[in-house]
Amino acid sequence: MLRAGDAVACLACRNLLFTRMGVRFGMPIQKLHPLSRAIHHRYSGNANSQRPPHCTAARHFTSLSRLPMKPPKFRAGGHGYQQHRTFWVVRLAARLLKLRYLLLGTAVGGGYTAKKTYEEWKDMLPDLSEYTWIVPDFIWELNEHIDLEKIANALPDAEELAKLLPDLEKIGENFTFLKGLLSSESSGDPTIRAPETTTTASSAAEGGDKQFRKGLLGELILIQQQIQQHEEEVRRAAEAGSTRPAPESIPSLSQHKRKSSDKEKVDQLQEELVRTQMKYQRMLERLEKENKELRKVVLQRDDKGIHQRKIKKSLIDMYSEVLDILSDYDSNYNTQDHLPRVVVVGDQSAGKTSVLEMIAQARIFPRGSGEMMTRSPVKVTLSEGPHHVAMFKDSTREFDLGKEEDLAALRNEIEIRMRKSVKEGQTVSPETISLSVKGPGIQRMVLVDLPGVISTVTAGMAADTKETIFSISKAYMQNPNAIILCIQDGSVDAERSIVTDLVSQMDPQGKRTIFVLTKVDLAEKNLASPSRIQQIVEGKLFPMKALGYFAVVTGKGSSNESIDSIKDYEEDFFQSSRLLRDGMLKAHQVTTKNLSLAVSDCFWKMVRESVEQQADAFKASRFNLETEWKNNYPRLRELDRNELFEKAKNEILDEVISMSQVTPKHWESILQKKLWERVSTHVIENIYLPAAQTMDSGTFNTTVDIKLKQWTDKQLPHKALEVAWETLQEEFARFMAEYKGKDQDDIFDKLKEAVKEESIKRHKWNERAMDSLRVIQHNALEDRSITDKPQWDAAIQFMEETLQSRLKDTESVIHDMVGPDWKQRWTSWTNRSPDQHVRNETKNELERLLKLHEDHTAYLANDEVTTVRKNLEARGVEVDPVLIKDTWHQLYRRHFLQKALFHCNLCRRGFYYYQRHFVDSELECNDVVLFWRIQRMLGITANTLRQQLTNTEVRRLEKNVKEVLEDFGEDNERKTQLITGRRVQLAEDLKKVREIQEKLEAFIEALHKEK
Repeated sequence: MLRAGDAVACLACRNLLFTRMGVRFGMPIQKLHPLSRAIHHRYSGNANSQRPPHCTAARHFTSLSRLPMKPPKFRAGGHGYQQHRTFWVVRLAARLLKLRYLLLGTAVGGGYTAKKTYEEWKDMLPDLSEYTWIVPDFIWELNEHIDLEKIANALPDAEELAKLLPDLEKIGENFTFLKGLLSSESSGDPTIRAPETTTTASSAAEGGDKQFRKGLLGELILIQQQIQQHEEEVRRAAEAGSTRPAPESIPSLSQHKRKSSDKEKVDQLQEELVRTQMKYQRMLERLEKENKELRKVVLQRDDKGIHQRKIKKSLIDMYSEVLDILSDYDSNYNTQDHLPRVVVVGDQSAGKTSVLEMIAQARIFPRGSGEMMTRSPVKVTLSEGPHHVAMFKDSTREFDLGKEEDLAALRNEIEIRMRKSVKEGQTVSPETISLSVKGPGIQRMVLVDLPGVISTVTAGMAADTKETIFSISKAYMQNPNAIILCIQDGSVDAERSIVTDLVSQMDPQGKRTIFVLTKVDLAEKNLASPSRIQQIVEGKLFPMKALGYFAVVTGKGSSNESIDSIKDYEEDFFQSSRLLRDGMLKAHQVTTKNLSLAVSDCFWKMVRESVEQQADAFKASRFNLETEWKNNYPRLRELDRNELFEKAKNEILDEVISMSQVTPKHWESILQKKLWERVSTHVIENIYLPAAQTMDSGTFNTTVDIKLKQWTDKQLPHKALEVAWETLQEEFARFMAEYKGKDQDDIFDKLKEAVKEESIKRHKWNERAMDSLRVIQHNALEDRSITDKPQWDAAIQFMEETLQSRLKDTESVIHDMVGPDWKQRWTSWTNRSPDQHVRNETKNELERLLKLHEDHTAYLANDEVTTVRKNLEARGVEVDPVLIKDTWHQLYRRHFLQKALFHCNLCRRGFYYYQRHFVDSELECNDVVLFWRIQRMLGITANTLRQQLTNTEVRRLEKNVKEVLEDFGEDNERKTQLITGRRVQLAEDLKKVREIQEKLEAFIEALHKEK
């Protein structure tokens, strides 16, 4: 017997065993039993008898069945024992072969049956693809970025996870209690009791989490049916009471009782309807709150490990980015912004901001008592997130809306931004402030809060404030896809409203308007006729039309109220309000929660209907811009203003850095030449000429030393630094001009000039360099020792060049004074002026005086001036003594320079006498030594300034240039002024249109995935 344990699993398993087999297998019953059960136990007697077998024929025709025994065939002849032994061996081999087929057939049949059973179970499972809307969109977005293995390893144990989940048993008990209340209240109505009994029976038969969800949906459906039945009964009772004919005579007592009973029945049904609606509303709010807490826990746990990675942006954030770009875009191709957004308009102090705060679930806006607080449009992007935070578009700071200090800081920042956006002399501004608010359970949408509409301009406002507010409101409302959220103050007379007429002009058919009546608690208290509120919310009082009408309460009027306290007050008010109890308002028309849901649905419906059309419009605009660029600038890249600025910035920095490649020889040559041009007049006029008038060499040297010392202490260092700074500027400008000659773009000229001027303006020379330079110059001028002949020859050449240059200038001045000579008069047909004639006669008279006295001093004596004047008067020339002295100064200067040049030529061979200190020599060359001292001082000063330029000032200039470029880069207005032209504007438009189109296409793709 085949033994697999103490007992065989079942009868079907025993039939597979042969009692005569003496072979024992080591397979335990625990391993054999699943194989046999997969084939036979599904149809055993212990199973459900009502369930028919799927394939009964498999049992009779399978290879596992036992075949009938064939009678043995005996051969004639032979011994019986030998035949019996041979038959036993053959039978044993056959049984062993049957055992192999048994195992093989069991494996094949078991696998087939298991696969078939799996397919049957799979077909029995419900199709959950239709319920994907239950899962929030951010879960699908995170699914692309989640590593399941890492999350599985990071998940806590079942006990720890159970602590984070809500208590489902407690929720089930609450629903059982709620169901008992509903069943007890509706026990008198068989139409309501029957479905409840059915639901109770079905929910009792179900179990587990799946059954709990079905029971929950059944409860909600049941309550909806109750509400519909109550409304139908109330309507029928009201119609019956209204259609009943009035009696002609005085009503009898029975008729009066019947009418009172009908009225009581209507009131009873109405109260029952309100009670059922409020319970339904509370159930939904409680479930939503628990769902919100659970999603918050999931988001916070996910935020710890995944939020650090880059997560794909949500749908509303992508849409908000497109609106932000469009707000700064000014198209020249009339591509208007018709993308949907919710525009919040209303009279001043009507409660616009309070409604927006209730939708955002935080008091984020500045508040004031009766004064205008909203001074510019505020775009608020609402989206769902794990934390309740707010952030500005151009800032990275997050304001925690759960902390009062962050809320106060946010309100203060909004107020500051509003006041900054308002220009001087204005009250409101059209500039938009962009703000995003995220938090658990917040409906996704984009709202724009506009300044309140006013009827009268008060003191302190600009004269055009009313018109400006109207123009801003119209600019937003004229968008055919904008949803207008019209806010009306319910506590004041409807006839005083201005905004309703404005909204009616913008949306006459009311296809995109939602009307909101605020301060309903005050309206109910103040109005003598509550039916007036009913006329407002039914759209019968105003001529304007709307998609929907809502009534809300935004608090008791205190600025310190929290959002939760306002919600509780709003709920308590509507529970006890006669407006809802008497049927003037319906449950879906009250509370800001229902309002936010309705606005969000309208917003996304409008987005889906219009976004593709807007994308096509920007696609056409992009084609037009690209065509214009190809035709006008075929060989240029499409660089916008920022890219052009970066290109110009790099070029300017390269030009500044290239100044370090200037050789020291070039620096010193330029500095020495410029410095001598700056100081040569002072040296000749104030040092050399006065000293040359002395009679001996000692007085000459003394005069020269004194004047050089005074010059060095007061003027020379300043002049040298001025020359160095001017040289640095000129070299900087020269390098920029040389770079421009290559591939420089003319569009950068204004920018480079502005950078150069601003950098030079900011640059300040190191003050300590002046003191050290003064000492160096003083020491250089103190030295008189010329060491070799080349230095002597260089000094003579420097002196000769200087004197010749001065002589040439003096000749030019004299020529201008006396006019053309006889050759020029005959060849050029020009004549002298009377003044030139007088000066010419004076010149001739003074030249005769110089010929008589070649060693004359630099100044004329008074008697000499009188003699010259009388001589000229004798020839009929009237002359002024001042003119005589002025003419003498130029003539003597020419005479002196000519003598100095002659003396310079004589000193070319005077180095030998200089070495002997001019002893026993009539030749004295002290003037050559003076020019050598000046020349040496110029060389040393140029070398010192060159070192300071290359080591310090060029680097400081480069730093200043970088700072100026950084400041210009942050100042968009300055960049707009410095980089201008149609080419720049065209590239800017192309960039904006492409960016808008790409973001719109990405948004549309994400929108289709969400569908």
